[in-house]
Amino acid sequence: MTPKGKTMSARRRARGVALIDVLVAVVVFAVGVLAVVGLQGTAALQSSQARYRAEATLLANALISRMWLTDRQVATLQTNFAPGQAGYDEWFATVAATLPGVANSAASAPTVTVEAVAGGASAPDTARVTVQMWWRPPAAAADAGPNQLVMVTQIR
Repeated sequence: MTPKGKTMSARRRARGVALIDVLVAVVVFAVGVLAVVGLQGTAALQSSQARYRAEATLLANALISRMWLTDRQVATLQTNFAPGQAGYDEWFATVAATLPGVANSAASAPTVTVEAVAGGASAPDTARVTVQMWWRPPAAAADAGPNQLVMVTQIR
């Protein structure tokens, strides 16, 4: 039989080990919860950025669709969809209402470039259209640059 004093100290040591185990478990759990909270914040930010990219793509496609509905001549496209013309101004109003930070400065106004591309002897001339758009999400840092979308297509 063991003396009574040795049994008590073994029990006390066991209690101390159990307390350390609980403290380690709490720390591991807290780190896991903080990681999940951080991932949730990042997911929300990425979701809003994806939303604005999708909207910018849809807006650029809408302008190009309008261009396809014209006679598709390079001169017509350059005239009708230049800044200050009805085709561009209507589209720009929609862009400014949809994307954040576009209406706030002239530097962030979308650009539409129409260039003639020679099609060769068997193909007609085509127009290469480049649409560039910039926007600044509301949650972006003050020193972060604007987001950008560039869409290039050919219209025959």
